[in-house]
Parts: sequence; C-alpha cells; structure tokens
Amino acid sequence: MIPVTKPFLPPKAEYDKYLDGIWERNWLTNNGPLVNELELKLKEYLDINHMLFVSNGTIALQIAIKALELQGEIITTPFSYVATTSSIVWEGCTPVYVDILPELLTIDPAKIEAAITPNTSAILATHIYGIPCDVEAIAEIAKKHKLKVIYDGAHAFGVKVKGKSIFDYGDISTCSFHATKVFHTVEGGGVFTKDPELLKKMAYLRNFGHDGFENFNGVGINAKNSEFHAAMGLVNIPHLPQILAKREAQCQLYKELLSDLNVSFPDTRNIEAYNHCYFPVLFEDEAALLRSMKLLADIGIGARRYFYPGLNTLDYTVGCTPVSDQIAARVLCLPLYHTLSSEEQGMISRLLLRVQNNPPARVKG
Repeated sequence: MIPVTKPFLPPKAEYDKYLDGIWERNWLTNNGPLVNELELKLKEYLDINHMLFVSNGTIALQIAIKALELQGEIITTPFSYVATTSSIVWEGCTPVYVDILPELLTIDPAKIEAAITPNTSAILATHIYGIPCDVEAIAEIAKKHKLKVIYDGAHAFGVKVKGKSIFDYGDISTCSFHATKVFHTVEGGGVFTKDPELLKKMAYLRNFGHDGFENFNGVGINAKNSEFHAAMGLVNIPHLPQILAKREAQCQLYKELLSDLNVSFPDTRNIEAYNHCYFPVLFEDEAALLRSMKLLADIGIGARRYFYPGLNTLDYTVGCTPVSDQIAARVLCLPLYHTLSSEEQGMISRLLLRVQNNPPARVKG
C-alpha cells in the first residue's frame, strides 16, 4: 500500500529528550515553556515578528474572523479545503465565491470587485498547494473598498513573496501544522499578523479571554496547544532543509517521469521558496482522472482529489464558478511524502502511462 501521504517522523530519541523535560516539569499545557520556545523558533525561521501557536488550522481561521469582528459577506475561493468555508459559516458570516485563475488555481483578483456589495466585510483567500495568491492586487482592492484580508495559508509554510514570508501579508494569515503538512506538530496551527494589538486580542481569544486568573478580556475559546505538540514542532524544525529538499527532488522526478502523460501542472515556476507540499496533476478530463484513480486504487496506491467537490457545491453554500468546477473535476494529487522512494514514483508513473496508452474500447452504436 502506498498512501497519498505519510507524516514525517524525526528520530524518536530526539523527541524523547523533550518528553523527559515535560515529565520533570509536569507542565503539560496552558502556555508552557515549549509552546513559548516553539513560537520563538518559528518566528526566527520564518523571519516574522508576531505569531501564536494554536490547536489547529481551522480554529486559526475562526480566531482570525472573530478578532477582525467580521460580519456579513466574506469573499472567498471555492477551490480549497472545506475548513476555509465552514469557518466562515461557523462564525455567522456568508461566503461569497469568486472564481480561480486556471494556471495558478488561486482566487482571481480581477473578479473580486464585481462580488463586493455593501455587506462585504473581508476577503479570505487560500494559497492553494502553497501557490501564493496575488497579494499585491488583493491589497489594492481591500484598501480601495476598506475590507479586511485573511489568508488561509494552511499549505504555505516557508513560502515567500518578494523576500518576505507569505504570512507577512494580509491583516491576519493562518497556517495548519497538521501531521500531513510540510512542517507539523501532529495537530496544530498558527495565526500571524503584523499588528501587535491584533496579536494581543487573538491571545485572549485563544485562552477563554483570560486576563490573569480572575479577569476576562472579552469572549474567548480554548485554542491552546500542548507541550507534547510543541515538542514535535521543535524536533521537526531542524529537519526542514532536508524535508524541503527531498520534496523538491521528488516533484522534479515526477515531472520527468510523467513528461509523456497528457496532463498539466499548476504553474509554480516563479514562486520564491516554494515548499512542494503537494503534487497535483491536471488531467484532460474527469473521465481520464477516474480511470487513472481506479487503477491506482486497485493496486493499493492512494491518490486524492484535493480538492473535490468545489466548496460552492456544499449544501449550505451557493455560487457559480465554472473555472473552479472544471479544475476540481480534473485534479488529482499523487503520493508525496518523505519516505516515498524513486522506485515507487516510477511504478506510479508507469501505471498512469498504462492507463493513457490503453484507453477503454468504445462501444459501437
């Protein structure tokens, strides 16, 4: 069995060293020393000033919406994981979908202004597969219409735009540190902002609103994370150069092996410090995708339709986004993880070529 992904696990002895300290201190959660150390190390690695470690990437989005006091409509993308939209709905706002760029798969800035109404309060866009949105164009639109900007950077750890971390853009950016991500803390996430006052507000939101033991600053929630999760993050940070280099080499190998396959790939050529978090393949049509996916599944190879169906098709949303609908029907992510071998990549590629070169016979009418 070859799954679509596997978490990176560091040498167990490295993690055990942190566990020894946790046992000695008997401090498991509630803003422990390892949580604070992880936040400092991440700020140093990403070259950013402000961030908070939270329990997952979904709660990061919900805190961002709450901290900015958003109401009414939020313009967003239909091509993303469900948490992007469900967080908007969960916080009592209405998602309004804008279609995506066919080459980059990120939200199309040229279509945003037409979706703005008097009820629009923000833009929430996703850096899909780690591909950055056009942050400068979105910033111009937001400034013109006095809108807030949140970026769902769940996939975008380590990516840069014009020499700066992708998390330096927008009013608030979020990231997921889930086990399947390039950098993970088993479960976890982060919120990022350039505004220290906004960071302070989110710190209260993360911990029930606690302002000391007996005082409360507004309404909060439990979005804290534990020392055990922080320990995994601290162990993983030194391995990031190796992880990123391996993924880049794997993606390059896939492109070489699949050069004769009738598929295309999102345009990642001009991305600074791209993290190669997924390997999405765009088939010529959905039928070709389904044939390929079935053959892989029959042999025990996992490939996933990230992200299908489009979020505009959920039973609690509505929207007409033909480009996204077409992309969602044709995109398949191939297995990609640290221990995936070149031999396994070769087998996957040969199977895909076999499907293409042996199409099903047409029934004569």
